[in-house]
Amino acid sequence: EVQLVESGGGLVQAGGSLRLSCAVSGLRFDDYAIGWFRQAPGRESEGVLCISNRGGRTYFTDSVKGRFTISSDDAKKRVYLQMNSLKREDTAVYYCAADVYYFCTGQVSYWGQGTQVTVSS
Repeated sequence: EVQLVESGGGLVQAGGSLRLSCAVSGLRFDDYAIGWFRQAPGRESEGVLCISNRGGRTYFTDSVKGRFTISSDDAKKRVYLQMNSLKREDTAVYYCAADVYYFCTGQVSYWGQGTQVTVSS
């Protein structure tokens, strides 16, 4: 069974930081790019960042450039989203997802259950 399990969400003040973690199991970690998506209340889901099996990064939205970074630990089969200088508009449910390929396309094979990130002013 494929599982992507997010953790690390929570409530943070604007300007603060959070690190989300995604634990991947049930698939060959090297065969898939892993990305982070988010969905804010009343808005459509959007891609945030993705990392390929070779460590290449793809930003799906310019709004997080310079603030968010993505990394992976192949040995632990984990992907991390470091979020700095958080803004209220970053408030959303954040989802970890396995891409359909080993490079980032933004198309998803498997989704995690999501973790809530709330940024207060």
